[in-house]
Amino acid sequence: MKCENCSKKECSKKQKNDDTQSTSVDALSSDDGFEEKNEFDTLANAKILLSDCLACDSCMTLEEGARVFQQNQKEFFRVLNLNKKCDTSKHKVLAVSLCPQSLPYFAAKFNLSVNEAAKRLCGFLKSLGVHYVFDTTIAADFSILESQREFVQRYQRRNQEEHALPMFASACPGWIRYAERVLTNLVTSHICTAKSPQQIMGSLVKGYFARQQNLSPDKIFHVVVAPCYDKKLEALREDFYTALYNSAEVDCVLTSGEIVQIMEQKNVSMKDVTEVAVDSLFDDLKEGDVVRHDGKRSDGYLEHIFKHAAKELFGVDVKEITYKALKNKDFQEVTLEKDGETVLRFAAAYGFRNIQNMVLKLKKGKFLYHFVEVLACPGGCLNGKGQAQTEDGKPDRALLAQMEEVYTAIPVRLPETNLHVQRMYQDWLEGMDSKKVQDTLHTTYSAVNQSTSSLDIKW
Repeated sequence: MKCENCSKKECSKKQKNDDTQSTSVDALSSDDGFEEKNEFDTLANAKILLSDCLACDSCMTLEEGARVFQQNQKEFFRVLNLNKKCDTSKHKVLAVSLCPQSLPYFAAKFNLSVNEAAKRLCGFLKSLGVHYVFDTTIAADFSILESQREFVQRYQRRNQEEHALPMFASACPGWIRYAERVLTNLVTSHICTAKSPQQIMGSLVKGYFARQQNLSPDKIFHVVVAPCYDKKLEALREDFYTALYNSAEVDCVLTSGEIVQIMEQKNVSMKDVTEVAVDSLFDDLKEGDVVRHDGKRSDGYLEHIFKHAAKELFGVDVKEITYKALKNKDFQEVTLEKDGETVLRFAAAYGFRNIQNMVLKLKKGKFLYHFVEVLACPGGCLNGKGQAQTEDGKPDRALLAQMEEVYTAIPVRLPETNLHVQRMYQDWLEGMDSKKVQDTLHTTYSAVNQSTSSLDIKW
């Protein structure tokens, strides 16, 4: 791949195994002020290459590159070390949030049930010095509910607003970065404004939870365990930063694979770790069994929005969704017919080849879809490049198949049925239609460095 608006430099993926052309975390990490050896010293030096990320490092500034490289184990252990020092003024409350698509990786890799994997991962993290371990499913509840409402509103405005439809999902940072850096406002104006589950979790931890614990947001160090490297880029967005407290919503993102690296370097087996119940954001409650949303490999935006729109707009109660595969298994269509007319047409487009074809159709005015669930990774979030990869960087298909089996078996919980979410809308967010909901759960997307030849990129 060559990116025409990136000084025509070759994509770093071609340099994956060349350490001389890819910068490691050590080269760009700032001095943390601890020269003495400590129990975390060897763990902090695992190298993460930006070429592992879906975003081409040729499209990034040096400053962005340096900040991405700080999203690694070294920064995590720097905070753990601070908490072992006597100067309590520098201590942080360490909170780790686990993405639902990461848990099947640990379950399949270590031959555990998904509930065992969640509890043992929690036990391992707490053995390192983490104070709280959360599940981000509640953040996905908020994101899906806000996306559902926005789609219905856009559909109702479709004849008055040129860019109301189609609506594109906003949960995948690889897709978002591609849309903002390479595509035009023709595309970005169609992206749903609801924040991703990761960033809503950041708002919950640094906002709701901080208030419950009487903590300033900057006293919490929030780590997210995610399936892909692009989540590191997402955490760095300026709109996900609170200047008043000099605090990001998410301070550090570690991939599932990076957590396994830490385990290996500490010679810890997942099966030997004590099970500890995952924490809840609410008082001293603990999470129960792991639940997920509809959708085969991701958070299920298409299925939830489709069923909600069918009910709200057309009074149709859809029980089961039938997918129709089009050009390939990563481009599928779902339709709703009423009185012989197709009234809703949704699609799932995974992988950049399908994304590019989708955008070309939009550009040519031949776009038939009302909503598209867009994900950068072929196969969806379970296939994120931060997990289920072989040593040579290729998908571990056998492990991925096990992960899909584990994920499919997790019980589905509808976001509307989460009583904690409904209560937080009223008590914390001041009602579903409040300004605080817009400020806390939504953001905006706009084109950056537009290029007239950007659609000619070959993936």
